Amino acid sequence: MALVQLSISALPVHVRTARLVASAVARRSGLPESALDEVRLAVGEACSRAVENHRTHCPQQPITVELREHIQSSPGPGRFEVTVLDRAPGAERPPGGGGVPTAALPYAEAGEVSGLSPDIGLAVISGLADQVDVEGSANGTTIRMSWPIGDQQPSETGTRTGEFSG
Repeated sequence: MALVQLSISALPVHVRTARLVASAVARRSGLPESALDEVRLAVGEACSRAVENHRTHCPQQPITVELREHIQSSPGPGRFEVTVLDRAPGAERPPGGGGVPTAALPYAEAGEVSGLSPDIGLAVISGLADQVDVEGSANGTTIRMSWPIGDQQPSETGTRTGEFSG
């Protein structure tokens, strides 16, 4: 299991950095090219939400982004997983209901960074990722997203024929 961990400050410019790193790690993990835009958009939305939360409640705290490649030893595809953890107090309601009421969302103004309201942002993430899990608590919110890698195993050197163009 490969792991890349980012710690970004609550600045909108760092959302782009997280998107670029997520796309590069997803490509390295063997995620199909057709899914890279989905990863980039979902990570951007999750990080934008975290930046807005932090700017309102804890601008000095870092936002954590973890990128994992799960290779399963049994037959079946592995998964590429992205976890975005904010440390803003409050909780969010996962898509489809349940959890803590939306009124508890700690946003200064909905859509300030991403242009989307909090509920629409989660709906977008749910539409882009193969699996989504949102956990909210008084200590922050964790958004975990994953996509199937496929049958290919990544090489140890980071190069595969035809995957990297420069």
